[in-house]
Amino acid sequence: MTARIGVVTFPGSLDDRDTQRAIRVAGAEPVALWHKDKDLKQVDAVVLCGGFSYGDYLRAGAIARFSPVMDTVIDQAKAGLPVLGICNGFQILTEAHLLPGGMLGNDHLHFICRDQKLRVENAGTAWTSDYTAGQEIHIPLKNMDGRYVADRRTLDELEAEGRVAFRYLDMNPNGSLNDIAGITNAAGNVVGLMPHPEHAVESLIGTGRTDGLPFFTSILKKLV
Repeated sequence: MTARIGVVTFPGSLDDRDTQRAIRVAGAEPVALWHKDKDLKQVDAVVLCGGFSYGDYLRAGAIARFSPVMDTVIDQAKAGLPVLGICNGFQILTEAHLLPGGMLGNDHLHFICRDQKLRVENAGTAWTSDYTAGQEIHIPLKNMDGRYVADRRTLDELEAEGRVAFRYLDMNPNGSLNDIAGITNAAGNVVGLMPHPEHAVESLIGTGRTDGLPFFTSILKKLV
């Protein structure tokens, strides 16, 4: 059985084709999903890709959260469908309340684009099982609104429950609280992160490493 992984395109998405390629490189079948279509085409998992959905007007991810496709994504994610949100996708997941907290503008008020060192904190999710806890990886990062924020109670719960999935190392590029680069829901089927693993699946592009590929091989192992 070949796993079918949907990639949602919103107006302003930039990385849908890159994400589809990463899925293909990992050995799965990418399925293009349109934001106005509630039908997920019987996919086994969904990726909300990076970009600037609806131009980031109002607030990053705030309008995309109300796209028709998200009604289905939200319902199925709550029922256990694996969902990965990358950068803008992470912002959409917080706006949809599939993940807690929210995203604000970078504390230095500038767009940032760099190779970023991360530490894997949780290797027990549907999207991270091919990593090991404590593993250090390099993933490209590019964002303007990448500062993860939450109230103290939420942060304490994330830390106590092991739901911080990735943490920035060496430097905090955007002012995210607790150096958080990615989190998971309690069930481990929904993961969001700011860096872009789809840009680190082949040695000739991105960081020149394949540190992002385990995101996509992890979900294959869970599905197949």
